Amino acid sequence: ASLHSNSTLASDSQFFFFRFLFRSPFLAYLFCQTLFALLAAAFSYLEPLSAGSGIPEIKVYLNGVAVPRIMRAKTLLCRTLGCVFAVASGFPVGMEGPMIHSGAGVAALLSQGCGGVRDFRNDKDQRDFVSCGAAAGVASAFASPVGGVLFSLEEGASYWSTRLTWRAFFCAMVALATLYGIRNRESSWGQTDVDNLFSLGEFTAIGEGSSNYSIWELAVFAVLGCIGGLIGACFNAASEHLTLWRIKHVNYCKKRRVLEVLLLSVLTSCVSFLMPRLWNRCTALPTDVQGWNNQQKELMAELLPFQCLSGKEYNEVASLYLVDADVAIRQLFHFRETGLTDAPTFSSAAIFLFFVPYISLACIVYGIGIPSGLLVPSLLTGASFGRLFGHLLHMLDHTSGTFADSGTYSLMGAAAIMAGFSRMTISVTVILLEATGNMQYVLPLMVTVMAARFTGNLFNEGIYDATIHIKHYPLLEQEVPGVAERHEIVAGQAMTSAVKCLRPVERVGVVYDLLRYTSHGNFPIIDTAVSSILYGTTSRSMLCTLLDRRAFCHDKDGYSSDRFLESKRLLPLVQWETIERQYPEYPTIETIELQPGDRQRWIDLRPYANTAPY
Repeated sequence: ASLHSNSTLASDSQFFFFRFLFRSPFLAYLFCQTLFALLAAAFSYLEPLSAGSGIPEIKVYLNGVAVPRIMRAKTLLCRTLGCVFAVASGFPVGMEGPMIHSGAGVAALLSQGCGGVRDFRNDKDQRDFVSCGAAAGVASAFASPVGGVLFSLEEGASYWSTRLTWRAFFCAMVALATLYGIRNRESSWGQTDVDNLFSLGEFTAIGEGSSNYSIWELAVFAVLGCIGGLIGACFNAASEHLTLWRIKHVNYCKKRRVLEVLLLSVLTSCVSFLMPRLWNRCTALPTDVQGWNNQQKELMAELLPFQCLSGKEYNEVASLYLVDADVAIRQLFHFRETGLTDAPTFSSAAIFLFFVPYISLACIVYGIGIPSGLLVPSLLTGASFGRLFGHLLHMLDHTSGTFADSGTYSLMGAAAIMAGFSRMTISVTVILLEATGNMQYVLPLMVTVMAARFTGNLFNEGIYDATIHIKHYPLLEQEVPGVAERHEIVAGQAMTSAVKCLRPVERVGVVYDLLRYTSHGNFPIIDTAVSSILYGTTSRSMLCTLLDRRAFCHDKDGYSSDRFLESKRLLPLVQWETIERQYPEYPTIETIELQPGDRQRWIDLRPYANTAPY
C-alpha cells in the first residue's frame, strides 16, 4: 500500500508539473527549447569535434593537415543529429555549415571503402572526395550546385584541377537532383513547382522590362558593402575574444560546455519570447494584395498573430523571432516596399529591435558546444540590416521612390554581412544568385561583396581563418605572412640546416632510427651522389608499411651510392594494393621489430616516392 501510495503521489506530481508547465506558454517554450539544446549538447559531449560548423576543419584537412577523428563516422553522425536539435532549439545558428561537413564526411567514408568502394584508399583521392562532398553539401543546403563547386574552390581545397572541377560539379548535380526529387514527390516527379526551385525565394522584376535598381545605385550598394564589412570585422573580433575566453575557462571541461549551452539556451529563449511581448503592438494584415504574387501571399500566411487577432493582425517582431530562419529571410527579401504607396510590412523599429539582439546572440553563441553553422545567421542578420538601410534611404527621400525597393537592399545587406563574416566573394555571389533566381543582381552583388571583403580585410581576417589560428591548426597560408614581408625574411632563415632526409636506396637501420627518434610525418628523398638533388618525398606511414612488410633485400650485389638512380629496382616490392588495403590504419614504428642482420639490408624507396608537387 505504501509503494502504491508513493507511485500515485509521483504520477500526480508529474501530472501537475506538466499541466502547470503547458498552461504557461513561456514555460512551455523555454522547456522545449532547453530540451533540444541539451540534446544537441549531448552529441557534442559524445564527440567534441562535432561542435561548431566544421568548415575550418574541412579547410585545414584539404590543406594537408590530418585533423584526428574529423572524418570518422562517429563525428559525422554526432554532427548531423546534433545539428537537427541545435536548429530546433531556437539558437541563432544554421544547418548549412554542418551540412557541408556532413557531405565531406560521407565522401571521405566512401573513399575509405564504405559501400564496397576500395579504389581510392589514399590521401590524394580522399581529399578529392572531400572537396566533392563539400560542394554537394552546399548544393543541398542552398540549392546552389555551381555555388557549391565555387565554395569548394574558394574556401576549401588548396589544390585544384580540371578533373576535380567536373567531379565536384557531378556530385553537386546529383545532390541537387536528389533534393528536387524529395521536394517534388507530391507531383509524382512531373513538372516541378517553381517555388521549390529557389531556397531563398524568387526575385521578380517590379517594373515591366526594367531592373529593380538604378545604375547609379551601385555606389550606394558599395557603401552598404563597406558597412557590412565593418560589421563583419567587429563581429569577428568579438567572436575571437569570446572564443579565447571560452577556451581558457570553459572548453577544458565537458560539463562546463554543457552548462554554458544550458545558460545560453535560457538567455536565447527569454530574448526570443520577451522581445515580441515588449513590442506589444498589432499590425493589420495587408488587404490590397491584387498585385502580389503567390510567393508573397504564402509568406503573408507565415506572419504570426502573437497576442493579436488571428487572421486580421500580426506581431512584426514575433514574425521575425519565432519563425524559421529561412522564412524570416524570405519575408525580408520579398515583401515589396518601393517607398511610394506600399505600406511597410516590417517597420524600422521592429527590424532594429530584431537586428541588434539577434546579431549579439549570434556572436555569443558562435563557438559553444553544439553543432552549428554561421551562414544562415549571417544571411538573416544581413537581410534585416539591408532592409533597415532601405527604410532609411526611403525616409531621406521622403518616400518618392527614387531608390530601389527594400527587398533589393535586403538582398545586398545579406551579401554584405555574409561576405563581411567569411570574406568569401565568388561563392557568396553565385550562391545568392542561384538561391534567388534573378540574374539582374549579378553586378550589384559583385560590387557589394567586394566592398565588404576589402573593408573587412583592413581590420582582421575572416571568421573561419580566425578560428583556424585560434585552434592552432598548422595551415599553410597562400600568401607570405605580413611580418615576413615587412622584414624581407627568406625561406632559408626559417628553415633548419640539419634536414632529416633519406637516400633513394637506404639502409634499413637508417630508416628505422629516423622513424624511432623523430616525429616528422614526411621526409625528403635526396640523391647525395648527384649534388644532393631532391628526388621526391615519402611519408612516415609509407616507411612503416615497408618495414612491416619487410620490403628490403640483402647486400649481396654491393649497392653503392653512385648506383642509386639506376633503372634496376631492388626486390622485393610491395604492391600498391597491399599498401592501400591498410589505409588509414597504418602500422607504427613502435610495433615494428627488426631481426638480427636487418639493419644492414637495403630498402628501395624510389617506387614509393612522391615525385610530384601534389
